[in-house]
Amino acid sequence: MTKHLVWPGRPYPLGATLAPGGVNFAVFSLNATAVYLCLFDSPDAPKESAKLRLPEHTGGVWHGFVPGLQAGQFYGFRATGSYKPQQGHRFNGAKLLLDPYARAITGGIRWCEEMHSYDLSAGKDCDLHRDLRDNAWAMPKCVVVDPAFDWSGDTRPDTPLAASLIYEVHVKGFSKLHPEIPENLRGTYAALGSDAAIAYFKKFGVTAIELLPVHHFVNDEFLEKRGLTNYWGYNSIGFFAPHWAYAGDSLGGQVREFKTMVKSLHAAGIEVILDVVFNHTSEGSHLGPTLCFRGLDNASYYWPAPDSPRHVMDFTGCGNSLNFTHPRVLQLVMDSLRFWVVEMHVDGFRFDLATTLGREAHGFDRGSSFFDIIRQDPVLSQVKLIAEPWDVGMGGYQVGNFPDPFAEWNGKYRDCVRAFWKGDEGMVGEFANRLTGSSDLYRDDNRPPSASINFITAHDGFTLADLVAYNDKHNEANGEENRDGDSHNRSWNCGAEGPTDDSKINALRRRQRRNFLTTLLLSQGVPMLTAGDEYGRSQHGNNNAYCQDNKLGWLSWVRTDEQRQFEDFVVRLAAFRHAHPIFRRRKFFSGRKIPRARVKDIIWLDADGTEMEEGDWNSPHIRCLGVVLVGHSSDVIDERGKPLEDASFMLLFNAYYAPVKFVLAGRKEVGWQLLLDTREESGFLSEPSSHRAGDEFEVESRSTCLFQLVLGSEQDARAAAWKPREQPVAD
Repeated sequence: MTKHLVWPGRPYPLGATLAPGGVNFAVFSLNATAVYLCLFDSPDAPKESAKLRLPEHTGGVWHGFVPGLQAGQFYGFRATGSYKPQQGHRFNGAKLLLDPYARAITGGIRWCEEMHSYDLSAGKDCDLHRDLRDNAWAMPKCVVVDPAFDWSGDTRPDTPLAASLIYEVHVKGFSKLHPEIPENLRGTYAALGSDAAIAYFKKFGVTAIELLPVHHFVNDEFLEKRGLTNYWGYNSIGFFAPHWAYAGDSLGGQVREFKTMVKSLHAAGIEVILDVVFNHTSEGSHLGPTLCFRGLDNASYYWPAPDSPRHVMDFTGCGNSLNFTHPRVLQLVMDSLRFWVVEMHVDGFRFDLATTLGREAHGFDRGSSFFDIIRQDPVLSQVKLIAEPWDVGMGGYQVGNFPDPFAEWNGKYRDCVRAFWKGDEGMVGEFANRLTGSSDLYRDDNRPPSASINFITAHDGFTLADLVAYNDKHNEANGEENRDGDSHNRSWNCGAEGPTDDSKINALRRRQRRNFLTTLLLSQGVPMLTAGDEYGRSQHGNNNAYCQDNKLGWLSWVRTDEQRQFEDFVVRLAAFRHAHPIFRRRKFFSGRKIPRARVKDIIWLDADGTEMEEGDWNSPHIRCLGVVLVGHSSDVIDERGKPLEDASFMLLFNAYYAPVKFVLAGRKEVGWQLLLDTREESGFLSEPSSHRAGDEFEVESRSTCLFQLVLGSEQDARAAAWKPREQPVAD
């Protein structure tokens, strides 16, 4: 073995830090008896070229400085200590371990029995018996990274959340089939930052891309045995390392390539939000592999079961949960978040199964240490923070209960809007709430409408095209006998399961898709569009395509005429939202009169053109409603707080199976222009049609109409009083 000097070094920062003359290494392990730094000459080397004991142990951190080492050095750790699973300790010096703070990791795992710290052949209670075979030959290696990068000219877009349109996208899946991107770049960070990708995002008015996990993750052994992979990446093991497979150069170059992507997107005014998975790691249950945290200090990093430290708590359904009550775990997560903001220039985070992050000993706590630390942090408190507000543990569904400044994936919005357009009874009251920003969830905490991240679909579940084409999931391709995935999707196939030649059914499906996206883009809150829904991507009824790294999971770039027409509709719809601030208010509607206009800022209408009454909201039979949004309001403001005036609009929604005649509201001098009607294939009318208050207008079954107020004289909005027409207008 090569000989190296090891100086005491420093306990901070953690990880491998390039410094003048060498590299400092620091890793936390409170319970280890020793930690060894292992150096490798290549990523495939079966044995280390040097094994150096870290000489110092300060506050639970083992550290040392190795002079002469440079960027590009491959390394890992070994930790020794007691192997007493009943006490939560699983140290095994025969196992090479990843650095929790590694900035780059070379590749995937070669699955074998040696990847476990216990003897699989020991039968019952096999995890109590240590396996002493070396696994270095099968492990990826960490890489010392030079962080230098030319960020000159990079400016964060800093788009207000209320003005954002988020596009959820998979790094590889977006560009793998893109004909305008060079083949050697497809599926990479570089492709996502290419001119072709940016032009596509800009076309739809996207202000932020939300990337499915890019932390280094592991392909599960059971999936590889089936010839599948963990395509989505919700199996993290390296919270500082960009996933190697999305880079043209996986030997440390992924850091530079990721930064270049961010810089290119920022130059186009597009933010980057990362979907981060801190709730669990890829080491699974106590019977899972030993890759990093389990071998470094299982009892500290994971949440031990109170009555059986041999096992760990699992609030995620993935085998383990990181222990967010431990200060070093909190430090790990906060250091990771700051790293991605400060060093990698990302603009925010979506936290997977975020309820787990807020769990204390007694359960979920919106005042937990995790939330407190983020809220006071001068860096992290200023970026976009989005919670997936649930996990699978007791009391895990916490929509509406996260503290400011967190926004939330609003699962209640998704479920309600799906149920409404499916035609379920008794939905109009909740639909109205969801359309106007879910004030029932957020107003009492003084959180704005932008706390609601609205979505109809996401990576997890049916695509929009499948939502209107399938009643049931069809996940056979996943190899789990269709047992995986959610069975309660609130979907409706419109009369036939899957593809059909029935032109009426296909027309209805397209109309339903237009209804869904019109609702999404014209709702208060922040819309999130899932990649592929803008043209009608299908997964053939698979609602859990997490392991489908193939054409089923990738975007297609071959468009039919119908798909191009639907794309054009989404482009116009997004542009319309951006052009009209009334659809992205910073405050909730009050339902009170506006002083200047002397009418309410929002008026809910029944089919007779009169205001909805209390009893109407709870009627199981009403499946249609209208709403007028009044544009003269000081609650519509720009990013500087300047009041904006907008036009006034009326939306008519009919989720009934038959047409409904609406009486258009307002006094006789009020006129309306019909701008959008989802019964039309184009959605938007080429020439708006004019209508008068008091006219009857037939809204097709399962369709939406959007009107803009036009006054018949030079009066302002005071002329438009949406009261029952026989009643006088009070000053």
